[in-house]
Amino acid sequence: MAARDGDDAAAGAFVRTTQAEIWRFVAALVDREAADDLTQETYLRAFRALPDFEGRSTARTWLLGIARRACADHIRSLTRLRRLDDRLAAQPHPTHVPDQAGALAAGDLLRSLPDDRRSAFVLTQVIGLSYEETADIEQVPVGTIRSRVARARTQLIEAVLAARAG
Repeated sequence: MAARDGDDAAAGAFVRTTQAEIWRFVAALVDREAADDLTQETYLRAFRALPDFEGRSTARTWLLGIARRACADHIRSLTRLRRLDDRLAAQPHPTHVPDQAGALAAGDLLRSLPDDRRSAFVLTQVIGLSYEETADIEQVPVGTIRSRVARARTQLIEAVLAARAG
């Protein structure tokens, strides 16, 4: 990768070709309001780590893994700073997003999924990575990704049906 060797034009091209996908991924994992900052954090981490990139995976997979870890770190810091874990543990977690008006929002549905299912679903079904690439990013077996995606689909269908019936 030319960017690793100090080619500024290659580094710029790398950012331009991957930025929209990284932004969509972090927006789906965390939220749209934090997506700009988390995308920037992803590239800061990536360029710091670029000299150590060994090419065992594609640059895209490597970058998405960095983005996922940036999101996880962001969520952990918010939890620590605001002590949300105590308040969230005390509140019931809905299994679906109520939608009385019949205008289901995809983002709301995705946010209703547990983190591991949401990440697997977004990587495979929204971004279009293979199950193998997703397993590499999530650092779990391919079978785990397949089951997470299947469970996410089931949960999303149930949420849509419940919202329509409710």
